[in-house]
Amino acid sequence: MTPKENLAKYGHQLPNASTPGGSYSSVNIRGNIAYIAIQFPILNDEYLYKGRLGEDLDTTEGYEAMELCALNVLAQIDKKVGFENLVGLNHFDAYFQSAAGWDEGPKVVNGASDLFVKILEDKGTHSRAIFGVHKLPRNFSVGLTASFTIKPN
Repeated sequence: MTPKENLAKYGHQLPNASTPGGSYSSVNIRGNIAYIAIQFPILNDEYLYKGRLGEDLDTTEGYEAMELCALNVLAQIDKKVGFENLVGLNHFDAYFQSAAGWDEGPKVVNGASDLFVKILEDKGTHSRAIFGVHKLPRNFSVGLTASFTIKPN
């Protein structure tokens, strides 16, 4: 199935692709690698899932927030690259801010991993890194960057 068919199958819609909040590009293509700038849990210009995991948000909400970040990554790919030009997801870096003592980062980040594999199937297989950080912009609980291999022009 295509990514758009899988989105419908699993009841997801792509959000509007967000615009950069600074002096950078949302998608930077070098050769046949597309680098996606950090995506936050934003749904059509609405900032969601703000605060610290384990304090303001629970693990389930964190999973949902990371899933929304992954949908925003896919929205950038759809808008700037096109799913038809996608060879596959290479790697992503996940960031989260949490309360002291909270240690369920891998469960939260599975929100992105699970979504990428469901929507992109084999092309969604990836490696990942997880970073707990003190502060994210606008008090977002999570953020996600990614790189994809794309077909050469």
